[in-house]
Amino acid sequence: MVSPVPPTPVPSPPGAGRVAVVTGASSGIGAATATRLAAEGFDVVLAARRLDRLQELAGRIGGRALALDVTSAESVAAFAAGLPRVDVLVNNAGGAFDAAAVADADPDSWTRSFEVNVLGTVRVTQALLPALRASGAGDVLFVGSTAGLVSYEGGASYTAAKHGVHTLAETLRLELCGESVRVIEIAPGMVRTEEFALNRQGGDADRAAAVYRGVAEPLVAEDVADCIAWALTRPHHVNVDLLVVRPRAQAAQHKVARLES
Repeated sequence: MVSPVPPTPVPSPPGAGRVAVVTGASSGIGAATATRLAAEGFDVVLAARRLDRLQELAGRIGGRALALDVTSAESVAAFAAGLPRVDVLVNNAGGAFDAAAVADADPDSWTRSFEVNVLGTVRVTQALLPALRASGAGDVLFVGSTAGLVSYEGGASYTAAKHGVHTLAETLRLELCGESVRVIEIAPGMVRTEEFALNRQGGDADRAAAVYRGVAEPLVAEDVADCIAWALTRPHHVNVDLLVVRPRAQAAQHKVARLES
């Protein structure tokens, strides 16, 4: 009599049982990251100000939509209070709001850039850090930028803010050394999304399109989400300190291959 062959166990998806918060999840890299993490088995909490967009995406991927304004301490506190468990925080909320030279810059644009990119990130990280520590295997991931590593002309409000995000990640990693919380930074170069360049160019669609004109294959949001998912699903003793990702056509901030029209 032949003994029955036991069924091959189906492995659990990498994120099974883990709660991942993604800020700025209503569009672009945030929306792509929420979608990818849900596919990896994470219980995804989508956070942003535009609740209607969040709810539509959350319905499609099986996540939870919660309103969050990272520039408001009250909003951040209420958001954190509604989360009994957090294993992963993807600090993605951010943006660029001008492309002005320093001599012509509007200080209000600088204030907005630092409020969203830097102070908002600090608020959310502080609020969720106790839960991340309590998880026993927490992850804080910062979506930075190559603008946080190399300066360039125009839009110093953004490059200065992203330099702040970079040093925030570096400092937090030092401060949490020896604890069971990883600190990861993903720094994308040129990424074509539906809103980033448009917001930076004040809604001017032609100027926004010119940023990517002639570039054969700029990165898209899903490319960055793939990197984020990869870093978060490494064994927890493996810390991806900094991952810089650019399209092949971009060798550096000032070196971009463009096809002739």
